[in-house]
Amino acid sequence: MTALRYLLPLACAVLLLSVPRAAEAGGSPPLPTLSLQQQRAVGIRVAGAPQARAPNRLDAYWQVLDPSRLVADAGRLDAARAIAKAAAAESARLKELYRGANASLKAVQRAEAARTEAQVRVQQARTRFFLHWGPLARLTAAQRAALIEHLADASQLLLRAAIAGRHSLGTLPRHALVDVDGLKVPARVLGLLPRAGAQVQGVGLLLQIRRPPGGLGPGAQLPVTLEGGNRDGRVVPGGALLYGEQGVYVYRELPERAKDGDTRFAPLRVTLLEPLGSGWLVSGLHAGDRIVVRGAGVLWSLQGLGSVSGDD
Repeated sequence: MTALRYLLPLACAVLLLSVPRAAEAGGSPPLPTLSLQQQRAVGIRVAGAPQARAPNRLDAYWQVLDPSRLVADAGRLDAARAIAKAAAAESARLKELYRGANASLKAVQRAEAARTEAQVRVQQARTRFFLHWGPLARLTAAQRAALIEHLADASQLLLRAAIAGRHSLGTLPRHALVDVDGLKVPARVLGLLPRAGAQVQGVGLLLQIRRPPGGLGPGAQLPVTLEGGNRDGRVVPGGALLYGEQGVYVYRELPERAKDGDTRFAPLRVTLLEPLGSGWLVSGLHAGDRIVVRGAGVLWSLQGLGSVSGDD
């Protein structure tokens, strides 16, 4: 066991020193190819992905949000944009005057610095708004103003639903039912909230209730049921999943062997649906697919290093 513990780093070091990367040669990275002996040496294990169905319901806790915070954050963003627009206009005006020798270079530089500072404040306000309100950042100014008007007269409510113990979510729930004194009130799922809640650490969702029951207001905390619908997929262990720039993928064992009979592995994109046990329910796999359930990181390390010889 002690020898095997140091085998993988040593093998990778030898490969890095002896085999040039395909990127340097200008070609696409070759697929990892390993013999059975090599797979055993680095701890690779291959298995099928059993079929399963995601739970239809997920319990969460929710809190009615204070609309005055939305008004304040939206106001800061609008004000920052207005200041930036005025600063840009002033900078352009002074540059034009400077060309005609009617303004000093120092005045132009001060105006340009003010324009840059105003743009930074816009970025700060936009980031703050996105962190607090997530999907509402995609609304236009008119849509946001209409929503604030509905929130002000209590004809609509915004809620934060937190799923305790979860920090990721594969797909959004389709519906939500809010429990208000035993009454199941439907809510619309607007999207994910980037910032974790202060009281319940977990992934957050922004919900919207139209025509809420009378008396329900900011600060109220009650349970909510998220309904996702029956989604079929295949269960993959967490260690089999790798996250790259293009999304989540696994390594699949190819049915076609290499010329020397070694096993070839190829990355395969999958879509996360729902955490299930210690793994994930994913789509994108088929009944006959055999994936690397342990040691996928080894294949990621070897990808692009070329074929591996038996001596290595």
